[in-house]
Amino acid sequence: PERGGAGPARRGHTLARAPSPAGCARADPARLRLRPGHSAASAGNVWRYQGAAGPPGKAGGPNPTEVAAARAAAMMSNPVHGLPCLPGMSFKDSTKTAFPRSQTLGYRNGYAVVRHPTVGISGDRLQVSQLSQAELDKLASKAPVLMYGQPKQAPRAEFIPAYVAFDKKVLKFDAYFQEDVPLSTEEHYRIRQVNIYYHLEDDSMSVIEPVVENSGIPQGKLIKRQRLAKNDRGDHYHWKDLNRGINITIYGRTFRIVDCDKFTQVFLESQGIELNPPEKMALDPYTELRKQPLRKYVTPTDFDQLKQFLTFDKQVLRFYAIWDDTDSMFGECRTYVIHYYLMDDTVEIREVHERNDGRDPFPLLMSRQRMPKVLVENAENFPRCVLEISDKEVLEWYTAKDFIVGKPLTILGRTFFIYDCDPFTRQYYKEKFGITDLPRIDVSKKEPPPVKQELPPYNGYGLVEDSAQNCFALIPKPPKKDVIKMLMNENKVLRYLAALESPIPEDKDRRFVFSYFLATDMISIFEPPVRNSGIIGGKYLGRTKVVKPGSSVENPIYYSPSDFFIGAVIEVFGHRFVILDTDDCVLKYMESNAAQYSPEALLSIQSRVRKQEAPAPELDNQQTEEDPGVQELEALIDTIQRQGKDHPCRDNICKMFQIYDKEASGHVDRETFFKICDSFHLPVDDSLVKELIRMCSHGEDKIDYYNFVRAFSN
Repeated sequence: PERGGAGPARRGHTLARAPSPAGCARADPARLRLRPGHSAASAGNVWRYQGAAGPPGKAGGPNPTEVAAARAAAMMSNPVHGLPCLPGMSFKDSTKTAFPRSQTLGYRNGYAVVRHPTVGISGDRLQVSQLSQAELDKLASKAPVLMYGQPKQAPRAEFIPAYVAFDKKVLKFDAYFQEDVPLSTEEHYRIRQVNIYYHLEDDSMSVIEPVVENSGIPQGKLIKRQRLAKNDRGDHYHWKDLNRGINITIYGRTFRIVDCDKFTQVFLESQGIELNPPEKMALDPYTELRKQPLRKYVTPTDFDQLKQFLTFDKQVLRFYAIWDDTDSMFGECRTYVIHYYLMDDTVEIREVHERNDGRDPFPLLMSRQRMPKVLVENAENFPRCVLEISDKEVLEWYTAKDFIVGKPLTILGRTFFIYDCDPFTRQYYKEKFGITDLPRIDVSKKEPPPVKQELPPYNGYGLVEDSAQNCFALIPKPPKKDVIKMLMNENKVLRYLAALESPIPEDKDRRFVFSYFLATDMISIFEPPVRNSGIIGGKYLGRTKVVKPGSSVENPIYYSPSDFFIGAVIEVFGHRFVILDTDDCVLKYMESNAAQYSPEALLSIQSRVRKQEAPAPELDNQQTEEDPGVQELEALIDTIQRQGKDHPCRDNICKMFQIYDKEASGHVDRETFFKICDSFHLPVDDSLVKELIRMCSHGEDKIDYYNFVRAFSN
């Protein structure tokens, strides 16, 4: 009994799981209350009776034996929270002898299902949690919370590796070492300055000597980057071992550290290292000796070449000149650029190349050198094997005042004429010599007027136009022809009957046929053969153009159709012919082109037409009297008619010839003539017919079919 409570309790009665005092048997509701700080649902807490009042009818509090039994039963079923799981701290119900395991597998409607157990192994009912899985997880991971919340902890420092923290961070120390020089009389030792680099990321070191030009010593990287051993025990140099004013030995060579850079100083001081004061870098005695000026034993002159070199360095005078060599064979006028270097008074001549000039692209005519102006006459020591001229052989050298625009200049036997210069050269001459007028001189040569091409005199062979082609081209080409005129006047020929005007009596009876070809304006002359005349007939002149008398050779004037009419005199290469008659084709041409002909020509045609309208007998008698060949032709026609009375085909033959004679000229070519004769089975192989064909022939290829058809008429 607590706090004086003496009321007896019922043996075996436990109050651990009583939801309220009403569940306790024989408990006075007025004397039953919870102890402060405990709840009715806490595991291991039991209801305690307050006061001494017992059940009705009994005096005093609960029975101590029953209370102890109730506490033991409660602890065995629900262990008290906070008690360790140790022997003596846990209770076991000795009354339980069966420990079955609840069935969790079963069948429902023929399907296997899983059931959640509601009873434990010992038969105690399991506490079923009504919380969700998320709430259970949250409770499982939740730490105990203080009164004012969870304490704030300092953030854990992030780990940074050394190769990231000290990346590209290098400590630099200035140092030097002494090197012995045993085989030299000018120096016994040598001081070599180096830079020592310490890489913080991996504690590696490297030694590099700055490269000095023309030192003759292998310099650069003396010790490549690596961890350097400090002693024989295997220790390596650390940045804590480096400081100013100390000696370090690396591979048997001692380096003296004299100073470091600003970054190295700040880093070492931040790490608590006290730096020694910096020292002066040791200098190499031989290098300092070389820097001293040489002792001069010759009194210097007023002219200082070094001052001239430094003052006029990269200052060049540029002149534009020409070399005119046209007087010599195959010579020409060439352009050059002359450079005068003010720093050492040397001269250079460069060639100016043009595209397709036919010369090799050599850049220089004369390389840069000093040019002598006046040489010593009969110098004893003048070099004769090589051209190495010294001051002893030269009285005067070329200087800048010798190069003036507009004046010739002789260099190495060539005379150059300077016609222009650049703006810098003009400014230099204005400031140095006071010459302000340096105008550009026009050296371009004017092209000579074109030479008039005169044709040589005509030699009499061929046409003038054809012979002139030999003067226009190396390989002559035929002169151009009027193609339109040739197409329009193709196969158009004008025929004229002419007589030779000659004092020789035998030539008075000779007759010639002129054929004028309208397509090419050429003339051919044919002489019909006459039996027993003593003159062989045939071609008198082939196709050619005939020049009128009195025309020049340069501009020849040829005979045209307007020059041919009855009574006209045609002079052909010194022979004079008189036109006696024309054919019907000429009459038609003159009617269609009357504007081309003179009134005299038209009048001659009118008189011919009047004669044709005269009575035929008189004309026949006149022709017979005038032309004896007509009598022979008529006699031959009569003979053939008497022999060929059985060939009444004159009309058919005449119609056939007229079909092929489209121009109605009365003539057909020989091939067509014999073709028609074969179609009518005419005896062309007969001797009389052959003679008739010969007499009717008009030129080489034409035959007069009118007289031939008359021989076969009825």
